[in-house]
Amino acid sequence: MTTKMNDIDVLKSLDRDHVWHHLTPGAAARNGLPMFVRGEGLRLWDSEGVEYLDASAGGVWVTNVGYGRTEIADAVREQLAELNFFAGSMGNKPAAAFAKKLLDKMPGMDRVYYSNSGSEANEKAFKMVRQIAHKHFAGKKHKILYRERDYHGTTLAALSATGQAERRDQFGPFVPGFIEVPHCCEYRSQYGDSDNYGVQAAEAIEEVILREGADTVGAIILEPITAGGGIILPPEGYWPKVREICDKYEVLLIIDEVVCGLGRTGQWFGYQHYGIQPDIVTMAKGVASGYAAISCTVTTERVFALLQEEEGDHLGYFRDISTFGGCLAGPAAALANIEIMERENLIENSRIQGERLLAGFNALKEKHSVIGDVRGKGLFAGIELVADRETKEPVHESVAIAVAGACKSLGVIIGRTNRSLSGFNNILNFSPALTASSEQIDRIIAVVDQAIGEVCSG
Repeated sequence: MTTKMNDIDVLKSLDRDHVWHHLTPGAAARNGLPMFVRGEGLRLWDSEGVEYLDASAGGVWVTNVGYGRTEIADAVREQLAELNFFAGSMGNKPAAAFAKKLLDKMPGMDRVYYSNSGSEANEKAFKMVRQIAHKHFAGKKHKILYRERDYHGTTLAALSATGQAERRDQFGPFVPGFIEVPHCCEYRSQYGDSDNYGVQAAEAIEEVILREGADTVGAIILEPITAGGGIILPPEGYWPKVREICDKYEVLLIIDEVVCGLGRTGQWFGYQHYGIQPDIVTMAKGVASGYAAISCTVTTERVFALLQEEEGDHLGYFRDISTFGGCLAGPAAALANIEIMERENLIENSRIQGERLLAGFNALKEKHSVIGDVRGKGLFAGIELVADRETKEPVHESVAIAVAGACKSLGVIIGRTNRSLSGFNNILNFSPALTASSEQIDRIIAVVDQAIGEVCSG
């Protein structure tokens, strides 16, 4: 028997009995989950006709240009009808066109390697570092540093480079050669009050390099602004010092733009706020706004040149393949997506509406003592909830869960952090589509105000 797509009761039953949901406890799934059936802009409707405003970009920071973009869907359909797939040593039109369009936004970057998820994009970067170590440093310069509270993916190597305990718990042992460096959250300063926190936090990276041995460290991977670990903006002086340290010790700088990239922070890429040049940039999520699976590992020409075959080393090129890096739906969707962003000036809208969102949250901070810190850039914001502003004691995670739940009951979907190695799981995350209007931003602020008032009164 064929199930009709409009037979909601049957489909909900099939979902409950057969679908293994992401990040969902079994008890919740067994009780049955709501089912979204339609989206337009920032709005979602469930199977009961209830409307929500999505301030989480699809729950995981993805839908940068919003729902219901028929232009992208049509571009994907037309490409799939013409040619859907080929993986290997042949070019194709959308991959070439999107690579040029993307690199025009990234001065100093030269090569685009396609795959299908942020985790895979980071895996490719790690493999590049390891192969460079073998080709040019006798295998020694293989260690990869990562930062506490950053997240880089769900595969074992990417998880080995992740500084969030909740993500890692029960999945070890992890891949050797990944070394943690301290976080750079000034609100949670490791050094007490400091006039030079950013430089101190960066110098902690140098201390790790020297402890491990500079001749063993090949790269460091960092989010330009930490996302799921708490919307942590790098403090003043941090990024220039990091770049200086990388240059000093021949350490490749990998910037993970999987969340921040494609306009989320009010620039095309998060690193561009800080005037630095990366060696490798990874991205996914907003690259095609969820209309097709695609990720990119973007490198300088120097990195590309280090991974080419040489006389006597015919296997010295980057011997890697991503099966669904060969699906042409991805670059076709990405090309339509970036053209929408250009035409509708969504980078500027992200900046303007992001300023409105942060101003509104800072006004709520004056009203609600449970708000310890407000931080963000563009349409990328976080509210840290504390039990005591003086001590900065975080609220129990149940409070953040309750506030997010209250927002949803009021018709606005928001996000929360995952527990880091520091134990924090008290931050509310906001990432509405870059098309957000002033009225929608004001609604998000008003709902958060009401939700915090309901949950935290007294």
